Amino acid sequence: MGRPDNPTMTKSAILLTLYLLLLSHQTVSEEQVQQNVFGEKGENTTLQCHDQPFNASSVLYHWKKDGVIVATQNPWKPSEHLSILNNGSLRISGLQYIDEGLYTCECQIKDESSWQTHSNIKLQVADGPTSISLDIRPATLLKNGTLYVNKSSDVYFNCSSVSRPSQNLTWTVENLAQDNHDKASGSGSTLKFFINRIQPQDQGMYTCTSQNTLSMRTVNKSQELLVYYAPERHPECSWEVAKEPSDVLLICTWREGYPAPTLSWHEVLGKSVIAKGPTINVTSQGTERLEILVNRFILHEKEEVKCTGHHVTGVEKSCSINLEMPFPTGDPLVAALEGSTITLSCTETNSLPSAKTVWKKMDEIINNTSKYNVSKNGPTYKLTIVNVTKDDEGVYYCYSENPLGARELEVILTVRTSAGNGGAIVGVFVSILVMMIGISVGVTVYTKRDRICIGLGFSHLDDDRGDVLSLVDSDEEEAFHDSVPQLPPLTNGHATTLVEIHRIPYNDHDDNADSMEHTDQTHPDQTEAEHQSAYC
Repeated sequence: MGRPDNPTMTKSAILLTLYLLLLSHQTVSEEQVQQNVFGEKGENTTLQCHDQPFNASSVLYHWKKDGVIVATQNPWKPSEHLSILNNGSLRISGLQYIDEGLYTCECQIKDESSWQTHSNIKLQVADGPTSISLDIRPATLLKNGTLYVNKSSDVYFNCSSVSRPSQNLTWTVENLAQDNHDKASGSGSTLKFFINRIQPQDQGMYTCTSQNTLSMRTVNKSQELLVYYAPERHPECSWEVAKEPSDVLLICTWREGYPAPTLSWHEVLGKSVIAKGPTINVTSQGTERLEILVNRFILHEKEEVKCTGHHVTGVEKSCSINLEMPFPTGDPLVAALEGSTITLSCTETNSLPSAKTVWKKMDEIINNTSKYNVSKNGPTYKLTIVNVTKDDEGVYYCYSENPLGARELEVILTVRTSAGNGGAIVGVFVSILVMMIGISVGVTVYTKRDRICIGLGFSHLDDDRGDVLSLVDSDEEEAFHDSVPQLPPLTNGHATTLVEIHRIPYNDHDDNADSMEHTDQTHPDQTEAEHQSAYC
């Protein structure tokens, strides 16, 4: 027979085996404690019981939470919230915050009395994110749910959310200028950020994203934000000529604003609205344009029409046009020689809108021909007539018309022939000749004034002057020779008769008249002879 085993070695082997089993059990327990499981609040979850015996039908299970039994296999006391499945797993229906804790799965073979631990699971309940909300101030809500702020205003953004156990919040913006980019991020229940003097490039879709740090569940909420701004410049008023002379196209533009403003044309004095819109034409460059076709039945002379722009930000600006009827001016009388070339002209600078100007004769418009040449130089309209004849004589009209009305300048053309011109030259020559003869005669009379008989002058004296001529006979000439100077002798050799003039006072006029009458009757022959020989 062999020798029996050494008792000391047998005991050492048993101790080593137990030590290894204990070490293995501690390692498994440490791994089981490190197992973490989470579930969403209100949802169902299952905790698995690991390392159970192969013959599960002969095993009893119960689950402990933080060292306290919370679930057993008791078919007579079923539980809706906690229940143990046939494989020993624990099912939890409708997770609540109170379900969080350290769960332990223990099993027992029916024929044995000891319970063995097979699973240690840490359960956490995640909730949210929920109740996420956005707050953007100051902002105005539009009917479609979009918010807008005014350019250069200070805007505050705030996002809040509820999440358990914790969350990460992030603000992002999506726009055409910068695509998608983050604006702010952080943890906690709220996240704020601020934009100083917001600009149009800051408008876009702002999104706040909340992510649960446990379940990694993500929820986001977006809000479109627009940046409104009115144009810095005033509207521009202009006009264009329409097809019909009585119509005009009024144009109002207001550039570089967002969104499109409301434009309106109206009369300043009458205050009646001619046209109102939003804009009729909006270009890709942001040019707003309101067009309206009006005629002379709406417009009046010297009237001001005004375009007013209203922007949603409260800004109002305007421009205007002062309307004027045409008023052609020029020389109304023109003369030309037959066979020559003459140019008629008129100037139109008063009209607004600008007038259409033509030349007419007998209500017929004159066009360019070999006879007529119509031209325009700035505001001056010219009509040149080549080889003028008597048939070209008459009335011409410079006719100007704009949407307010029409006016015309009447130009009368007179054509003179060459024969008529010769007669005029002869007439001028004769006039000059007559004037020269008159001058010569006047000079001659002035130089020969001492040869004129003084009697011719005295025959026109007034009766009340009282001058009397006393005639002295030639025989008595010698008696007065010494006292009265002698006049020079005449060329024919006759002696001169002295004429003595006596000034008779006015009150003796009648007596002297009688005396002279007596004298005349006494010596009629002598007196006549002396008058004939009188010389001055």
